[in-house]
Amino acid sequence: MQKNQIVVIGSSNLDYIVTTDHFPKGGETLEGLSFTQAMGGKGANQAVAACRSGGAVSFITCVGNDLNGKNALAYYNKEGIDVSLALVKENVTTGTASIWVDKHGENSIIVIPGANQYLSSDYIIPHSNRLIQANTILLQMEIPYETVKTICKISTGHTKVILNAAPAYSIEDEILQSIYMLVVNETEAETISKCQIEQIGEEEMVKTLLEKGVKNVILTLGSSGCIYSNGTDWLKIPAFKVQVKDTTAAGDTFCGALAVGIGKYSEIKQALIYATAAAALCVTSLGAQPSIPDEQDIVTFLNQNNIYL
Repeated sequence: MQKNQIVVIGSSNLDYIVTTDHFPKGGETLEGLSFTQAMGGKGANQAVAACRSGGAVSFITCVGNDLNGKNALAYYNKEGIDVSLALVKENVTTGTASIWVDKHGENSIIVIPGANQYLSSDYIIPHSNRLIQANTILLQMEIPYETVKTICKISTGHTKVILNAAPAYSIEDEILQSIYMLVVNETEAETISKCQIEQIGEEEMVKTLLEKGVKNVILTLGSSGCIYSNGTDWLKIPAFKVQVKDTTAAGDTFCGALAVGIGKYSEIKQALIYATAAAALCVTSLGAQPSIPDEQDIVTFLNQNNIYL
């Protein structure tokens, strides 16, 4: 495996997407506007985003030995992602997610982990060399916590680990101190820090996370962009103004493109702008992976906005 590879380790789901005028209240029945199916899961989304953004990507995931799992692996192969280390689990369903999207593009999601729960430390440890040889490892929190912990221990001192702590999860300082970069939204930051952004402010929240031993922190702020700091340098990257159709996978697209950008550009600011552009394009289309842009789309969008990285 080449040293410039990105290894994404995480979940793979089949998404069931419903669009509706507004979210139903308890006991309310609504007539939806549309229904679609698409590949999803935070790990898979980030793997696809990294690959389309120009990265050489290996994806370690777990799917069931069912039609959804077989279709998923075939799809990732077609995308150009190496899934040779994917685990196929017998008598377990592939993960699924039910996604509701309202007329404003906001979403509510229910995830059924299925096979994702079986991506264990015992499976990861025999593949330690693949982790050590990688340039970047991209992680999320839709696989068992102990597995995340094991990956961080194996990779410390060898590989840059980017942890997107999503969904929100309380994470030990030991893990935070072992990673290269933490990417969190406001809810995830509050869960880790035990502080409220409304009370301490955005910059103080980033400082609080840095004090836990994280080397680099990115706080994503949706339509307000993101804040980055390593304790010395501070950057505020504004979001691009676009017509929002669906925010599903925007954060995942950001993370996948970020992993590529870090290896592609000499300055973190360039990587952040590249990732922010990818996320902006993502929200202009419906669905998770169908909305993830490719490298040329991102570059063209940046050029249209008079940005040349």
